Amino acid sequence: MLAQAQTYAPRIDFAKLATCRGFPQQTAGRIMAVSTLEKKAPGQNLFSEGDNADNLYEVVSGTLRLYKLLPDGRRQITGFLCAGHILGLAPEGTYVYSAEAITEVTLCRYSRRALERLMDEIPGFARRLLTVTSHELRAAQDQMLMLGRKTALEKVASFLLMMAEQQGSDEAVEVSVPMSRADIADYLGLTIETVSRTFTKLKVDRVISLRARNKVEIVDRDLLEQFAAGDGDRDI
Repeated sequence: MLAQAQTYAPRIDFAKLATCRGFPQQTAGRIMAVSTLEKKAPGQNLFSEGDNADNLYEVVSGTLRLYKLLPDGRRQITGFLCAGHILGLAPEGTYVYSAEAITEVTLCRYSRRALERLMDEIPGFARRLLTVTSHELRAAQDQMLMLGRKTALEKVASFLLMMAEQQGSDEAVEVSVPMSRADIADYLGLTIETVSRTFTKLKVDRVISLRARNKVEIVDRDLLEQFAAGDGDRDI
C-alpha cells in the first residue's frame, strides 16, 4: 500500500519545475492545479513495486533511492534521484520499482488521470513527458553498462560523476553523497568493502577528498573522468 502522504504548502517556484519549465504562466498554473506538495522523512516509503501507479512525482528537494527486491530478498538499487527528476512513469498501470527517501524529500505529486487529460489539451506537454521518459531509459542503459562491463574503480568514478551531473553542473567540485556505502554497493553491484576500498584509493591518489560527512570534493576531475572511462585503470 502507498504510504500516507504528508501535504503542506512551502514556497516553491513552480516555474522552475521540470513539468512547467518553458510554459506560459497560465499553462503552468493549469499543471500545478492538478498537483499536491508532499514531504517525506528519511527512510519513508513513497510507493512500492506493484502498487497502482495513480500518481506521477517530481523531486523538488532531497534524494530518493529506487530499488527492486529479488526473489531471494536481496535488494538491487536501480537509481538515485534528486531535484528536477520525475518518477512514477508506468505504462502498465503499476509501479515497476519501489521509491524511498534517503534524506528529507519534498515532492510534487501529480494525478495521473489529470495529467493524461492535460496531455491532450496542452500543446507540447506530452512531448515534455516523453523527454523525461527518454532520460529514464538512458539512465537504465548507463547502469546496465556499469553492472555488466565496468571494473570497481570505473563504477565508483562513474557514480561520482553521475552525482555531480545530477546536482546541476559538470564542473561541480563538491558533491553531496547522502546515501550509505551499502546503498552505493547495491547500486553498483559491489560489496560494501569494495566500495570503501575504492573511495580510499581515490582519496590516496588525490582524485577526491572526503572532507565532511556525506560530502565528496572532486580534486582532479580529469583523472576521475579517465578512471570512469577505463583509461589508466588499476582495479581494486
